[in-house]
Parts: sequence; structure tokens; C-alpha cells
Amino acid sequence: MEDISAELLGFFKALADENRLKIIGLLAQGEYAVEQIAEILNLSPSTVSHHLSKLSKAGLVSARPESYYNMYHLETGVLESMSQRLLARETMPAVTADVDMDAYDRKVLKTFCDAEGRLIGLPAQRKKFEVLLRHVSKAFKPGVRYKEKQVKEILSFYFPDDTTTLRRGLIDHKIMEREGGGGEYWLREEQPE
Repeated sequence: MEDISAELLGFFKALADENRLKIIGLLAQGEYAVEQIAEILNLSPSTVSHHLSKLSKAGLVSARPESYYNMYHLETGVLESMSQRLLARETMPAVTADVDMDAYDRKVLKTFCDAEGRLIGLPAQRKKFEVLLRHVSKAFKPGVRYKEKQVKEILSFYFPDDTTTLRRGLIDHKIMEREGGGGEYWLREEQPE
């Protein structure tokens, strides 16, 4: 995971400069020497060399000697493979491996629940309300169908003042499903994130 994070940081740092992006744009069109790039972009040769060094470290550009100059070119294959690999849907979540993904939920529950896990109020914000709905949904067993009266009884433990809002919220937020006309309720197999 640390390797992916370090590689992602290196990739983005290399690209996180307007002049480096312009250099990549130029090199995508052909080979250039430092002096040519400097003149085209109105930069000093030392500044261009600095940027080329960063791009080179990231593996995005390389040089070949020609006479008295080094001719720089874009490593398009490297750029494409790095972007596909590093920005892949499977790779990006790996950078959060050491992040506490439940910290926000715990904070909301601490604010809106008493020591027994009962709700002391309902938040106006949708995201906070969803946290509370996920919390109360743990009282329902997967694969079990509940009558409306059972659902109300379970929800009344958590918030006797307004079981209707919780029941509707569980349905509206796709945590539970129900049959029409006062039928049975059950937890959805796939919970929304």
C-alpha cells in the first residue's frame, strides 16, 4: 500500500506544475533540447532542466544525446501504463488502507445517541441521518421478514418519538425493502454506501 501511495504521489507531483504539463505537451509532439523548450516556454534553461529532472525521476521523460545536446522525449508508453495502473478503480481505494473509515460514523453516533445506542434526536443533514439509519438497521436480521408492527417495536427502542420517520428513512435510503400495502419489511441484501 505504501508503495502505491508513494508512486501515486510521485506521479501527481511530477504533473502538478503548469510548466511541467506544458513540457509534456511539447514532448508529446516531438523531441526538444533544453534550450528549445526554454525559448518556447519563455523560461530559463535552468528552470527547464529542473522540471525535466522531476519528470525524468517519475519516468515520464528521457533523453538521448545528440551532438552537444540532450534531446528529450516523452515516454508515452510509461505515461499511459502508469495512469492506467495507478488510477485504476481497484488501485485508488488502496491509498486509504490506513484510514479510519468509521471515524465519521462514530462521531455522528456519539452526538446523536445515548450510552445504550438510543437516538436522542434526528439530524437535518442527510449524511448524518444515513449514519443513524445504518445504526438502527443492525437490529434487523438479514433474510428475516418483519411485519410492520415488529418494525415499529424495534424502532421504538431507538426513537419512540418518531418511528415513522425512521421506518420511511430505512426504505427511502434503500436499507430495507417492503411489500406494498402494509406488507412485510426486510433488509436489502446490498446496502448502499
